Amino acid sequence: MVRAFKTAWAAKDIDALLGLLDPDATAIADGGGLAVAFLHPIEGGEPIARAWVDIANRAPRNMTFLERTVNGQPGLVAQLDGVTVTVFAFEVVGDRIRHIWVVRNPEKLRPWTTG
Repeated sequence: MVRAFKTAWAAKDIDALLGLLDPDATAIADGGGLAVAFLHPIEGGEPIARAWVDIANRAPRNMTFLERTVNGQPGLVAQLDGVTVTVFAFEVVGDRIRHIWVVRNPEKLRPWTTG
């Protein structure tokens, strides 16, 4: 599921993202005031898909995404030059993503940096 999300996200394919997201999905981000993140939860598959396409449009070309387990959930780790800049955890219910947690706060990401 995470691999399909990563592929659809990289392709900026809103329809594919919508097919993976529960219509009632939510996404919550933690930037800790130290990194850019959306300020309020995003609710609904379509707003989340559009937000992720917007993120893809702004992401540096040399960003890498690694599939990892994050707090017991399937996840992605975004790295820039070996430094973890974002960690995503996904709650999957059935065949859809129901919840996405995003951590961008650099203080919370230090343990993820492989350097």
